[in-house]
Amino acid sequence: MISPDTLLRVAPWSRHLKPEEVDAASAGIVERSFAANEHIFLRGDQFDYWTGIVTGLARMSTVSRGGKATTFAGMSAGAWFGEGSVLKNEPRRYDVVALRDIRVALMERPTFMWLFENSVGFNRFLVTQLNERLGQFIGLVEVGRTLDATARLARSIASLFNPILYPNTTRHLEITQEEIGALSGLSRQNANQCLKTLEREGLLRVEYGGVTVLDLDRLRCYGD
Repeated sequence: MISPDTLLRVAPWSRHLKPEEVDAASAGIVERSFAANEHIFLRGDQFDYWTGIVTGLARMSTVSRGGKATTFAGMSAGAWFGEGSVLKNEPRRYDVVALRDIRVALMERPTFMWLFENSVGFNRFLVTQLNERLGQFIGLVEVGRTLDATARLARSIASLFNPILYPNTTRHLEITQEEIGALSGLSRQNANQCLKTLEREGLLRVEYGGVTVLDLDRLRCYGD
């Protein structure tokens, strides 16, 4: 278990819970660390935890039988994911891999279901979360089918600034070009060229060990 104070720090949704609900949630969560490139879980796993990113960066993706990799989303600190699989009590339909050393919070399914059945605040969060996730994946389909590499990279970066899914993100992302490429489905070399294009156009600034976003609105609609 974790302390209620720790829960309030790592889970923004907990601020809308009643004190007794905070206590119940804290009692049902443990923290665990994963090394860079380690799988948190694989597609097909019966992974019975709702998961939050405490520190680090992860990628939600899948690989087809033909070996083609598809990235669904990047997830940074403050993100919680997997509620659909927990609600349906089904195996995971995607892989989640740590892009760097990462620490996660794992809520066991009985605790999740107790909150789902008893907490109005928790259910309001879940409705908003599922709606945002649906919009994110609809956007992913559009990006993958209609936009070039630079636009895909721009949208991938912009997706990390969703205030509902990633509430702890600031305008400066501590992210490497290799990680940006992984989230965009591009090689590091191609990601570098796309970043240079976006920097020349004044949308972001490439810095040592990260990227600072200068014009988030233009980044979100780049390629339209």
